[in-house]
Amino acid sequence: MATTKNTKDKGKDKTPPDPNALRVELQHGDSQSEKLAALATDGALTAITLQAYAGGGKELGVTELLTAMRKAGDETVAGDMGRFERVLTHQFLTLDALFNNLAQRSGRQDSFKGIEVLMRLALKAQSQARATAETLALMKNPMPYIRQANIANGPQQVNNGSPASAGKNQSPPNELLEHQHGNTLDIGTQAAAGRADPAMATVEAKHRPTNTRG
Repeated sequence: MATTKNTKDKGKDKTPPDPNALRVELQHGDSQSEKLAALATDGALTAITLQAYAGGGKELGVTELLTAMRKAGDETVAGDMGRFERVLTHQFLTLDALFNNLAQRSGRQDSFKGIEVLMRLALKAQSQARATAETLALMKNPMPYIRQANIANGPQQVNNGSPASAGKNQSPPNELLEHQHGNTLDIGTQAAAGRADPAMATVEAKHRPTNTRG
């Protein structure tokens, strides 16, 4: 992944640097293993991958790529998102160009299969272009984050109706069990027998059975 050399030997090596090798300078007291481990977790492998897919050829060195990537990371940490906004804009334009190219090629096809394949790819490029534009718009105009504080300690009841209709939805009190102004029905007193059915009158003491044990 990387080549290392001590700062004391700097300037003695006259061979041109290898663009595929990551140049690492060890300072006094640095361990080669610790230095390589720090680079592996700091984006050095990503720089090698970027070099392989960037198409820069031998002129594009891994060391210079890693330096540029660190600069981009520092900008992100500092809150400067201008680089990413430019990259997303370039990607949107590229995807839009892909959509137009594939759509035009689809129109020149003679078979339905050729039209279908190219048009499906064109619509995929159009969908990615739209998603890229939405991401760019969200970065330029981020949605506000509102945090709602839960003040109540106990259970809460949420009424989804309007205040005007809240009273209409409430059930009236049971008039058979409760009178107005909080006068509740007294169930402790014995009701008098009705006159309509004398047979159901209250049994007098003399008609009650003498054997109360049952």
